[in-house]
Amino acid sequence: MKHRAFSPVRIAALTGNTFTELVRLKVFYFLLIFALLLIGSSIFMAQLSFQQEFQVLKDVSLGAMSIFTSLLAIVATAQLLPRDMEERTIYTILAKPVPRYEYLAGKLAGVLLLLLVSLLAMTAVFLAVLFVRQEMLASETLRQTTGLRPEQVQEAVRALKASAFSANLLPGIVVVYLKAALLASLTLFISTFATSNIFTIFVMVFIYFIGHLQATAREYWLQENSAGWIAKTFLALVALAFPDLQLFNLVDDIVAGTTIPNGLFAQTALLGCVYTSVYFFFAWVVFYGKEL
Repeated sequence: MKHRAFSPVRIAALTGNTFTELVRLKVFYFLLIFALLLIGSSIFMAQLSFQQEFQVLKDVSLGAMSIFTSLLAIVATAQLLPRDMEERTIYTILAKPVPRYEYLAGKLAGVLLLLLVSLLAMTAVFLAVLFVRQEMLASETLRQTTGLRPEQVQEAVRALKASAFSANLLPGIVVVYLKAALLASLTLFISTFATSNIFTIFVMVFIYFIGHLQATAREYWLQENSAGWIAKTFLALVALAFPDLQLFNLVDDIVAGTTIPNGLFAQTALLGCVYTSVYFFFAWVVFYGKEL
């Protein structure tokens, strides 16, 4: 019987199995509960003007969402291949008509599904916190606007709602997800040749910090040294090996209320998809030639 070279059904089965395994991880519940508590408690952290209060709420909540999804992407993905090899399930799966790229695609898709579910849960709590605080501040504003004309009261309430729910919240959350997807794909690539999941996590933490600092280091390097072809070549190699994660940091713009241009969002989203695809391709190349 001839089997298809590519089967979405097989990938979906691997995705569901991987998602189920990851949900059972204790670290997943610990990180998720911690992130949800941090987002929920942020409503009590700010007692300033309503503009400043919403800025603090968004800063704390979006920061928690970004850090949690990044950590979860690294920790969850780093355990996939070592666990399957330790439990020898990888040999059972690959003994069947399952190509190696489908195996990796199913594993990565399972992590991405886990990240999506987690991010949706945190987004729901985040929006609920914003809504509750907005209603509380709206009630206070109405009590404090006695004597004003109705149009002035409506203008104050509109300004309050505009400060709470800005149009760039959704693009910002999407970019947080794409950053986590990039890290998951890169972690999968590292794990194809790493000796243990501890080594993979250690390397990814190192890459994570480099990715956030390389923009500042690059600017300092170009200021201190002439921008010759050697410096440009070196910086290009660093940018190729280590993704510039600072490009995915739009939290400051969201907190400040700055509208994210559609072009910038599209460019960032495309960059995240390209990084994820390239790292997955490298993972498949290494895994394809790996002896099991």
